[in-house]
Amino acid sequence: MPLPESFAPGLRRAGWLAGLPALALIWVSATLYAAPQIADRLEAEGATVAAGTATATGEPWLRLETRGRDLLAAGEAPDVGERETVLSRLAALDGPHRIVSEVGIVETAAPFQWAAIRSEPNRIALEGSRPVEIGRRSLEARISGVLNPGTTLDDTARAARGAPPDFPSAAAFLAARLSGLAKGGRAALSDTVLSLSGEALDMPAYEALRASLSDPPAGFSIGRIEIVPPVVPDYRFVVEKTARGIALDGFAPTASDREAALRAATEAAAGGTVDDHLLAARGLDPAIDPKGLIAFAFRLADLIQSGRVAFADGAISVTGDAIDGQAIPDAEALMRDARPAGIRAGTVSLTARPLSPYRVVIRRTADSVTLTGHLPDTATRERVLDALRPRLFREPVVDRTRLAEGAPPDLGAALAAAAPLVTSLASGEIAVSDRALTLTGESLYRETASRAPGRLAEALPPGWTGQAAVSARQAQERRDPETCRADFAAAVAGADLRFPAGSPVLAPSFYPTLDALAAVAKACPALRITVSGTGDPAKPKAPAPAPGDEARPDAVAPARVASSAKPDLTAKPDSAAKPTSQDTAKDKTRDAAKDSGKDSGKTTKGPAGKEAAKPGKPAAKKPAETADEPPPDLPRLRAQAVIEYLLQAGARPEQVSVGPDGPAGPVAFALLP
Repeated sequence: MPLPESFAPGLRRAGWLAGLPALALIWVSATLYAAPQIADRLEAEGATVAAGTATATGEPWLRLETRGRDLLAAGEAPDVGERETVLSRLAALDGPHRIVSEVGIVETAAPFQWAAIRSEPNRIALEGSRPVEIGRRSLEARISGVLNPGTTLDDTARAARGAPPDFPSAAAFLAARLSGLAKGGRAALSDTVLSLSGEALDMPAYEALRASLSDPPAGFSIGRIEIVPPVVPDYRFVVEKTARGIALDGFAPTASDREAALRAATEAAAGGTVDDHLLAARGLDPAIDPKGLIAFAFRLADLIQSGRVAFADGAISVTGDAIDGQAIPDAEALMRDARPAGIRAGTVSLTARPLSPYRVVIRRTADSVTLTGHLPDTATRERVLDALRPRLFREPVVDRTRLAEGAPPDLGAALAAAAPLVTSLASGEIAVSDRALTLTGESLYRETASRAPGRLAEALPPGWTGQAAVSARQAQERRDPETCRADFAAAVAGADLRFPAGSPVLAPSFYPTLDALAAVAKACPALRITVSGTGDPAKPKAPAPAPGDEARPDAVAPARVASSAKPDLTAKPDSAAKPTSQDTAKDKTRDAAKDSGKDSGKTTKGPAGKEAAKPGKPAAKKPAETADEPPPDLPRLRAQAVIEYLLQAGARPEQVSVGPDGPAGPVAFALLP
C-alpha cells in the first residue's frame, strides 16, 4: 500500500542524513592520504626555491616550513627586492593554501648583541644577531662542539652586519661556560664585551667558571659577571689556629666575604701562614650577616694559642688552648653578650697553659707607642709605662698587653732598660721572646744607629741576650743659604708662642711653628738658631696683712707653683761615644743647662717620631723661692724646652742654642751670622 504524501519530505531528509557518514569517510581519507602528499610536494618545490637563495657561505638564507598546505617562510633577505622576488616565486607554486612570511632584511646591528641561554638541562636557546657572513648551520656546528653531547639548540638569532672579528670564537667561549650553569644561565656578547650570569651547578663548577673568565678570547674583554654560588645544606665556617698560622675552611657566600675572611686571617696570623680552603657557597641563614659571623669568629680566635673556632648548624663554638687564663672568661663573655644576630651559642672548651714562648712587643711609630703581648702583673705593666711616658711629648702610649704567668726573670727590668732605645728611634720596635730581646727600626742619625747594639748590650740584665738592627734614615734635602734664611723667616713669621704663667711646659699651639722650624733646620745644616725664653709679667705685690689676719680661719695661702715640676730639657750626647764635632756642640748646650743647676738627659723621641734629649731630673727647689714666685731661671727653662722639641723634631744639637733672655712676651728666634 503506497505511503501517504505527507511522509515524502521526511524520507528525503532521512536520505541526506544517511549520506553524511560517507562524506566524513571521504574527508578523512583525503586528510590522511592526500594532505601528506600535498605537504611533501610543497616541501620539495619550496626547497628548490630556497636553494636559489644560497649565499657566499653556501647556505641559503631562506628557510621554509610546511604546515599542512601553508608555507612558513623565514630568514633575512639581502635586500627588499630579493625578498619580494622569493615571495612571488613561493606564491606561484601549485598547492600552497597561503604563504606566511617572516622574512626580514639584513641590517646593521649596533651594538651587535648575541646570547646563549640554558632553557633546559639539555637545551640551549640562541637569540639576538649572528654575523651574516657566517652560515647558521656553520655557527651552530661550532657551538654544538663545545656543549655536552645531546644538547639541542633553539636558534632564533637573525643575520646582521656589524659583528666583531672572530665572533665564532667568542660565541663558542660563552656557550662552553653554560655547562657549569643551572637552568636560566645566560652568556651574552655585546660587541666585544662578554658577560655571564646565573647560578653555578656546584662548587667545582663555580670555581672553574671564575678561573676561566681570566682568559677570554683575543680581542674580547670580560664585562658584567653575576655568577652566584650553589646552595649547600651543611653551611659551615671554620678558623683553625696553629703555631704555623691560620687555616680557613668551609664556605663564604660571596667573593667579598671571602676577601674579608682572608684579611682577618692575615692579620691574626701576624706573619704566619694562611691556608685558604674556603669555597663559595650559599646556604647561610638570611638572618645572619656573613661579615658579622667572620668578624666574631676571629674575635674568638684572638683568645686562643691553638685550636679552632667553628660555625655549623647555626651555632658557633671554640675549643683549644687559651692565650692565658684571662681569655677563658673573656671568651665566655663574648659568647654570651656579643654574638651576632641569628647565631646560637655553642661550647667554650678552652684550657689555660703556660705561655711558651713568652712574648711582648713595644712598637714605636710617628703617631704612637703600642704595647702588645703579655706581662706578669700590673706592677710590671706600670714600670714599663713609667719608663716610656716621660720620654714622649704628645704621642699616646697604647697598652694592649694582657696578664699571664710564665714571664722570664727580670722581664720588667729588661723592658724598662730598653724603653729609651726604642723611643729614641724614628720608628721601630722591641720584641721579647722569653729571655731574648730584639731591637729593630730606623734612626734619624747614623751615630745613633751604629751605637744601638752596644747600648742594648749594656742595658739588658744578666742572663738576657739582645740583638739590634737599626738603620739610619737617608739625608734630607739641602738648600742654599739664601733660601734657608727666607724659609726661616717664613717659619717664624707671625709666631706668638707664649708659655702658661709660671710654667716651662710647651702648649700644643707651639707644635706647628716648631715643626716647620725643625724642617728648615734639617734641610739647612749650616743654619744656627738662637732661642730666647721670656719671663712672666711682674705681678703687683700683695698688701701686708692687717694685724690679726693670720689668725682668721678664712685666711688662705696663695697658690704655689711647684718648682719640682720643672723638667730638665737639656740634650747631651751618649756618654759611651767618642767626642765628635757634634758632641762638642752638644756639650755647649749641656753646659748652659748646668748653669741653671739641672742634670743632663739622654736621647729620646719627639712628637713627629724624631730623636732628641729626654727630660732630666727636676731641679731642686730653692728654699728662697716662695709659693707665688716663678723660678728665677724660668726664661732659660723655657728656651731649653723649645730647644728640646726642635731636637726631637730633627734639628741637630749644634744648630740650636739658648739666646739672651727676653722681656715678658712670646719666645723669640734669631739667626746667628
